[in-house]
Amino acid sequence: MKPTLILINPWIYDFAAYDLWSKPLGLLHLAGWLRGRGFDIHLIDCLDVHHPGMPGNSSLTPPKRRLYGTGKFWREVVLKPSPLQNIPRPYSRYGLLPEVFEQELRKIRNPSAILITSLMTYWYPGVRKAVNLAKRVHPGVPVILGGIYARLCRDHALMSSGADSVVYGHGAASLLAALDENGIHIPATLPDVGRLTYPAFDLLTRIDYVCVMTSLGCPYRCQYCASHFLQPNLIRREPDEVLEEIVFWHKEFAVRDFALYDDAFLVESGNHAGLLLESLARLDLDLRFHTPNALHVREITGEIARLMHGTGFQTIRLGLETSDISLHGDLDNKLSKGDFERAMHNLLKAGFDTKEIGAYILTGLPGQTVDSVVETINFVGANGAIPYLSEYSPIPHTPMWEKALASSKYDLASEPLFHNNTLLPCWDESKKRDLPMVKRLVSQIREKYR
Repeated sequence: MKPTLILINPWIYDFAAYDLWSKPLGLLHLAGWLRGRGFDIHLIDCLDVHHPGMPGNSSLTPPKRRLYGTGKFWREVVLKPSPLQNIPRPYSRYGLLPEVFEQELRKIRNPSAILITSLMTYWYPGVRKAVNLAKRVHPGVPVILGGIYARLCRDHALMSSGADSVVYGHGAASLLAALDENGIHIPATLPDVGRLTYPAFDLLTRIDYVCVMTSLGCPYRCQYCASHFLQPNLIRREPDEVLEEIVFWHKEFAVRDFALYDDAFLVESGNHAGLLLESLARLDLDLRFHTPNALHVREITGEIARLMHGTGFQTIRLGLETSDISLHGDLDNKLSKGDFERAMHNLLKAGFDTKEIGAYILTGLPGQTVDSVVETINFVGANGAIPYLSEYSPIPHTPMWEKALASSKYDLASEPLFHNNTLLPCWDESKKRDLPMVKRLVSQIREKYR
């Protein structure tokens, strides 16, 4: 009999949350990998908007869904944690009702272990609740925590999550070591070990879209980003392998929407993204691609823009961050003068509409002025793109972390809840008072291009 593992994607606890192609891709990769090695895998996604146990509950408003599989989550207002009591906004649990989650847990008999992932550091209340309920339903079963929070805030996770083991190393070896420590070994029979194992999207209630990573890591060392800590090296899949995966989900599950999760999809596109796009263009599959993690602006040549338009890219997000080129030398070294204008020219000439092109603008950085943000918003609008504010969240193990600690009134080092970007934790109150004005300016530009 196969050993059984329960894999859990926990709730989000936050002031706001929205499903912009949000799937636990790492957990789904792990599910597929473990299933291919002989484990019986049960997935519980606490953010499942299609769970059959939810629509009948009249106490919650069904989440509205939008184009391409995006939309709202199930949401219930809950008490704020004590560190956030003074924040004048409602705080919510996003996802399944706890009783529905418990019902799912009780359906699974005699699990060998329970694996829980984590994402944002300040979402750990959802992790802790999932751990507690899992232990209550399956007492004595080891609970193993992994994911981004576990790696970025190892000590906090060890002390506060309630998990029996915290996996904070890199790669599958760390998980296998944690399983081994709890007496769980890879089954002797490996029926699919030689087969490429895709992320287990088929374990979801419904597949609205599929998230794809063509590479891991990023060659840039942006001051505000933890990519280099989480994945030190840039590792790329073969374009033909990625194409095979996309075709698989389209042919076998009728998937049309694909979200690219890469941090550096277009970098050195001549031997990576360009080859994939050329192959997709030849197949003419009528697909739609979305780039929520942003594309590197300087990599968007005329040819790349034409290939993207010809292969069905619908949602273009650009990693601008700021229009002040002098700041990019300190922040990320991703842009030079004229790069954004050139990229926008190429995209618009290729046939993209302004409504399809957005530029992320970092807001709330240590030492950043409101005027700098306003200038960047106007710059984006003047070049025919839609501005999207991306509030800065201080992240441990990033080059900017020490500067964030020095500029914030919050105890960022001890309490991950204070990493929440809603707080704008590295801006003083005078700057925060200008945020409504900044958001109105963004709305005006969006209205102009609607």
